[in-house]
Amino acid sequence: MNQNVAALIPEAVLAAAAVIGLIAGSWLPRRRQWAVRALLAGACLIGLTATTVSIAADRPELVFENAFAIDPATNAGRLIVFAALLLVICLSIDTVQAHKRESEFYVLLALSATGVLALVGANDLLMLFAGYLLTSVPTYGLVGFAKDHLATEAALKYYLIGALLSVLMLAGIALLYAAGHTTGYDELRPALADASYPLAALGIIGVYAGLLFKIGGVPVQFWVPDAVDGTPPPVAAYLTTLPKIGGLIAAYRVAHQALPASQVNWPLLAAVLAAASMTLGNLAAFHQTSVKRLLAYSTINQVGYLLIAVAVATRSGLAQQSLLFYLAAYAVTNLGAFAVVAHLPHASRIDDYRGLAHRRPLLAAVLVVCLLGLVGTPPTAVFVGKLEVFTAAIDGGYGWLAALAVANTIASLFYYLRWLVPAFQPAPDDRLADPLTSAGPWSALAAYTAGAGALVLGLISGLALPLAAGPLR
Repeated sequence: MNQNVAALIPEAVLAAAAVIGLIAGSWLPRRRQWAVRALLAGACLIGLTATTVSIAADRPELVFENAFAIDPATNAGRLIVFAALLLVICLSIDTVQAHKRESEFYVLLALSATGVLALVGANDLLMLFAGYLLTSVPTYGLVGFAKDHLATEAALKYYLIGALLSVLMLAGIALLYAAGHTTGYDELRPALADASYPLAALGIIGVYAGLLFKIGGVPVQFWVPDAVDGTPPPVAAYLTTLPKIGGLIAAYRVAHQALPASQVNWPLLAAVLAAASMTLGNLAAFHQTSVKRLLAYSTINQVGYLLIAVAVATRSGLAQQSLLFYLAAYAVTNLGAFAVVAHLPHASRIDDYRGLAHRRPLLAAVLVVCLLGLVGTPPTAVFVGKLEVFTAAIDGGYGWLAALAVANTIASLFYYLRWLVPAFQPAPDDRLADPLTSAGPWSALAAYTAGAGALVLGLISGLALPLAAGPLR
């Protein structure tokens, strides 16, 4: 049994930061709770360094009875998670600084992000479920962090749906174990090829039901708008970004490594779910006036595009690199949009952004880059991600899905422009209060960094895409 603990330095450092932060937060006075934030940021930097070393070593391996894989997908996922977590920390400072539960906020972030990393590298169904729970439970607390009536309602809905889907996922794992007599992906694939069709089909549906909840895909997307709208912007930013990274890479790894092509037609199921997610997310976003709910439905729409790569996981050689690059592009672009929302906490409606270009031109520029980036406008990173995903769909024999994705992309321009147009109009003279009051410098820094990252990643996509290639272990 390979028990190479050094291979799990990124995960171990983040988990250690959560434990140390929890203990330290109990003793630190309120004015020094920032030390836990610094601890978490330091853990992210160490994790990025360790991941870079792992990439340079280029030694894919399976550790701890093959339950966890260290390969290009794991390392790419680690880079995205740590970079995104640093952005979340930065845009959170203005909101939670000097809060009486500030240290708890960062501890919950660290615990949930550790679960995301477990999802990214899981090569066993039991490890997958452990990562799912570790990602989910801390986020229930994060969603209810504000403790007002909206946050309480959002946390309750999120928890109840999450509890139901966790039971379905565990039942699916049990059925797959009954069908294949193993939980390891490498052994499960050949075992399921000759297994009972009903057991295999129900097991796959159960496992993917849990993963769809984690990523916010149809038909279990109901929690997304309420959870995003009822939480502070930093929590909404985290919720719509990091768990989706873990859930989508886990879904891809299960499809690529564990599911046989000769049994259940799971690629068609994933394609239908992708089509439903991108279309429903678009339709629901058309008439939204709340900026957070608009971004929530935008998230569901983006999940549809990302699920295309899962649908062609075994049908196209472009699937893996398209998924990983798109995840990186989506993470930085989505966090940039939420950083703008966090910087303007009183601008909750689209009309509140009137006059933004005149008052804060740089922030308006970031909003333009991020919203048009989510559409897929060149030269942003999401444009390259969508191009890669659509090409993978055509290469995998799902031309109809690529055509539908292009149509949805064009349609999404409508509601993003509904947000952008008021930003360039003059502010009304009859405002009783100024909704463009800033929260502080840190959320602005996160917005500028993410906006620049969305552009730079698109421009250097030729260098970044090869990093996402390489066989799974």
